Amino acid sequence: MQYTTGKEAFYAGIRALLPAAPGVIPFGLVTGVTAIEQGLSPLTTIGMTVLFFAGAAQMAALQLLRNDAFPLVIIVTALVINLRFLMYSASMAPHFAGLPKRWTWPMSYVLSDQAYVLSILKFSSGKAPLYGHYFFAGAAFSMWLTWQLAVMAGVFLGAEIPASWSLDFAIPLVFLALLVPSVRNRACLVAACVGGAVAVLATGMAYNLGLLVASFCGIGAGLLVEHYQCRRPRRVADAGLEKTDSRVSEDSAP
Repeated sequence: MQYTTGKEAFYAGIRALLPAAPGVIPFGLVTGVTAIEQGLSPLTTIGMTVLFFAGAAQMAALQLLRNDAFPLVIIVTALVINLRFLMYSASMAPHFAGLPKRWTWPMSYVLSDQAYVLSILKFSSGKAPLYGHYFFAGAAFSMWLTWQLAVMAGVFLGAEIPASWSLDFAIPLVFLALLVPSVRNRACLVAACVGGAVAVLATGMAYNLGLLVASFCGIGAGLLVEHYQCRRPRRVADAGLEKTDSRVSEDSAP
């Protein structure tokens, strides 16, 4: 579907994000509750959420604060966890080339896993070359609003949430729901399997480096498969040409 106006693309981005939003709410609730339990004030927690806008990094920072870690360790850990956004940005950059800073700077701030996956799937299918930034803005800002409201609910309703709900399970489910639609070929499947396996095996690495290592392993495995698949048709074509040449030589032989 091609969007005829920016408004249409913006609302399409919001609609695309809606199925993923319920899965984010438990994550936000857990983050808000955890912050309050560790002694942060509601104002500090909300300010941290607005400043970070990165759930995994915020949870890691809260755990390090509880363990009285050095501020430098907390900052480095948050940066390492968020290094994946560099890959996201590099992937999105060709689609947003030429946009002014009044667009790119706010879009950089609201970049999230959910908004990235939804947008890159749309862009890679060639459905939104025009007004694609409006689609991303709709998905990203609605994700931002959902996250802020979920954390605020966790801050102010934390004591009312029964511990038996075990909301932690919703966090991996959110990422699984985003992962499955993006597996469209063998290279993506191999990248997902290798990245997931390495992430599980590297869970105990210091400073959450396992996430970064798993990302690079998954990307490398996917690139290797893609490279092999690209070379294979070439080999088959070369083999076919060689057979044709040999037949021609035999036919032309006296």
